[in-house]
Amino acid sequence: MGDRARRPTRRTVLCLGAVGGFGAVAGCLGGDSTPASETPSGTDSDSATPTPEPTGTHEFSVETVTEAVAAPWGMAFLPDKRHLLVTERGGRLSLVNRDTGSLTAVDGTPSVFAGGQGGLLDVTLHPEFPDPAWVYLTYSVANEASKTATALGRGRLTGDRASFDEFEQIHVAEPYVDSTGHFGSRAVFGGDGAVYMTTGDRQFKNFGPDHVSQDKTNELGAVLRLRPDGSVPGDNPFTDDADAVDSLYSYGHRNPQGLMRHPDTGDIWETEHGEEDGDEINILRPGGNYGWPVASTACEYGTDDPVGDDHFEREDTVPPVYYWECGTGGFPPAGGAFYDGEAFPDWQGDLFVGNLAGQYLGRLVVTDPGDEPVVREADPLLTDRGWRIRDVAVAPDTGHLYVAVDADGGPIVRLVPA
Repeated sequence: MGDRARRPTRRTVLCLGAVGGFGAVAGCLGGDSTPASETPSGTDSDSATPTPEPTGTHEFSVETVTEAVAAPWGMAFLPDKRHLLVTERGGRLSLVNRDTGSLTAVDGTPSVFAGGQGGLLDVTLHPEFPDPAWVYLTYSVANEASKTATALGRGRLTGDRASFDEFEQIHVAEPYVDSTGHFGSRAVFGGDGAVYMTTGDRQFKNFGPDHVSQDKTNELGAVLRLRPDGSVPGDNPFTDDADAVDSLYSYGHRNPQGLMRHPDTGDIWETEHGEEDGDEINILRPGGNYGWPVASTACEYGTDDPVGDDHFEREDTVPPVYYWECGTGGFPPAGGAFYDGEAFPDWQGDLFVGNLAGQYLGRLVVTDPGDEPVVREADPLLTDRGWRIRDVAVAPDTGHLYVAVDADGGPIVRLVPA
């Protein structure tokens, strides 16, 4: 698997695919060395007219759901088949009517640190919602010393769904640090009933074994595993290790901004930003060290200097199942979703991931999704719109693919069969 992905001809294959009619893939005409999460928001679209676009075996139309959101970050469908919860990085949680596009701000949301890359970030529902009616949010917070951290909280949504009748912060990924970058942050429930939460490395640059992502005594550059009330499960991989934080599930991550549960295997997949390229897709294993920064395919920004060793030459790190090594132009990945709907049957099992700096929706075909999956890139979608795509979600009732664009005015759009 690793040898296949590391062949130097991969970059040529990507560029040939772009020339074949789907627009220039980031990196084919020169990459952006700026961290994707630090680049300006993409161009807003002023077109609400559905536009047929051929891609693979399906044609689809793009319908605008709403343009009334500012820097949307996460999406969650309510089971009433009408409403969508959308987080906005400035701190607003919006209840969006999927039919009309009308928007209502949900009252009772937490105060957030909205600066740098921080703000109100992800949203997910309790797996038995609406009984209990818990909505989980990840967000950045600041302490009295103006240092920041990534937090997880939950609120009980009222019957009219326009407010929380209570909200509680249930976990803070410590330590607080003097940084406004690399908060993570996604949350998803596993089939085991635990909530998994990503945290970033907060942009520490001391690449080597003493980096925070390699230090199991903190919760930075990690994926945490918690009970729904925020407490730590007794079967977490490091609960018997006096030199590790009990909440850790995996570590050695840089800035993981996507977290998806595979609909068939139940595995938790993660997308992660590299430094100069080195972006990754990982399958999480309990106690796994995913390498950053001692093992990576990235280079230091503005250089050809590799960060760390080759994953595949170390036995103490878990290699990614797919990656974009230094020199390819990368794929700065945001949120993603496995397609399990019925509207696009030939996309069943494919992984859709938002590309930020590259400004398109990536599609990856996954076969044999268990321990040794085969992952390959298919034709990119939405390549001509200048959209930094922040999140992707599949409507459970219609199978339409919803896309959140990182810009003022969003938009939130959906892909429907043409």
